[in-house]
Amino acid sequence: MISQNIWQGRRDGDELLYHRIFQRVKIARDYDTISTNDFVLHGFAVEEGVRRNKGRLGAKDAPDVIRKNMSNFPVILPDFSLLDFGNITCDDANLEKTQNSLAKNVSKVLLKGGKSLVIGGGHELTYAHYLGVKTAFPEKKIGIINIDAHFDNRQPEDGVGASSGTGFWQIAQEGDINSLHIGIQRNSNTLKLFDTAHQYGMKYILADELFFENLPSIYQRINDLLDGVDVAYLTICMDVFNASVAPGVSASAYNGIFADSAFMHFYKHILKNEKLVALDVAEVNPSYDIQDRTARLAASLINEWFMI
Repeated sequence: MISQNIWQGRRDGDELLYHRIFQRVKIARDYDTISTNDFVLHGFAVEEGVRRNKGRLGAKDAPDVIRKNMSNFPVILPDFSLLDFGNITCDDANLEKTQNSLAKNVSKVLLKGGKSLVIGGGHELTYAHYLGVKTAFPEKKIGIINIDAHFDNRQPEDGVGASSGTGFWQIAQEGDINSLHIGIQRNSNTLKLFDTAHQYGMKYILADELFFENLPSIYQRINDLLDGVDVAYLTICMDVFNASVAPGVSASAYNGIFADSAFMHFYKHILKNEKLVALDVAEVNPSYDIQDRTARLAASLINEWFMI
């Protein structure tokens, strides 16, 4: 159970139009209280997949830090509602059980008509979040947009199992995968991982292609994916961003992208799509963050969804 004390901020009045996010959050336990179009939050306070992937530890502490950085944003829409169901943890190193727990909870949210929001935690949350969407909509075609420097399509190692780097390989084993990976870095993925992406039909846009003059092409590729699916899920790995604006991640990128005008144009374009039912941010690592830069950026990206 999450504490209401995590959600704090400045008050500009008690009228609905003057509210900040912390004034609208409801700490929740019962999934039957979810109404259509409620934003429903789960914290994924887990880094077992990062540990298995030999990454820098600390991501399990991110959800509450992100909450604190979300708290003070102003509420733009009068009917905004956010339900917080607290954190999922993995105290026994059984990542697979933890992923199934998140998936079960996400499916409950979506079947009630809510919008699923997950804050991590390691990017092992991707497979769990996707599994929740698939459980809720087993007959629907699911599109995934992954904003990430990495494909995360590595085959699990024998004796290690799933990790933060295997999510899209796991998804591909469930059947045809409909994914677009935005921000892929050539220096962060071996040729084996590119080959795997091609094998499974994983579409991608390289980080080098993300500039303002190329927006028409980026929009077209996003539309090509979303037009061909029934529901959409967006996952953001914070290590896609340059280390100067996102130093607090498990695998920092000196040449990562920036949350500049070009990025915000296509990012908001994704958020505006009515098929989007689930969003998460992953790999915020407070142990390596500087003045909460990464957590604040993650919170800002989430807040953009609240304003659509």
